[in-house]
Amino acid sequence: MEVTEDVVARIPPGNLRVPRAKFATIWATAERLNREACEQRVVAWYPAGVAVACRWLAGAVVEDQFGRRPAQSPVTNRSENAYEELIEAEYLAAELLPIRRPGLARRQPGWSEGVLATLRWAWRREGPPPLALDADVASVVPVPRTGDQTPRPAAPAPGAAAVWRGYAVPRS
Repeated sequence: MEVTEDVVARIPPGNLRVPRAKFATIWATAERLNREACEQRVVAWYPAGVAVACRWLAGAVVEDQFGRRPAQSPVTNRSENAYEELIEAEYLAAELLPIRRPGLARRQPGWSEGVLATLRWAWRREGPPPLALDADVASVVPVPRTGDQTPRPAAPAPGAAAVWRGYAVPRS
């Protein structure tokens, strides 16, 4: 998905608790990383989680093999647009993902961490942005929460590109 000024301007004001421009930069970077990973046929679940959470918070319309539709919530798969109470419920559900779906971390390492880091930063305004931008190298690395010992995937695994829930992800 392309993050344009028009798309960013339509983000409901109550959905973000961080500066809109900073959110747009993080979102665009996550989309780029996700797209590049698919083009290189590597798995990059963390930026995919960030991108999907951003899409939902922004109320974006996604296009996939089934057509155009509003972005689904990243954890509960709700088709409703994000609004304040629903965002908080999604954040709480994201916190419980490791307990409720322990196999997810093995199958999609980094996905739930990317979603949670995005919601924590953009909604709760806690912790650092989910991606740290290195302007000199134009690279992005996940930023772990202070005290968070959750392992991050060091290198993407090979896989074939696929479309899943409206965004491109590699398949292992």
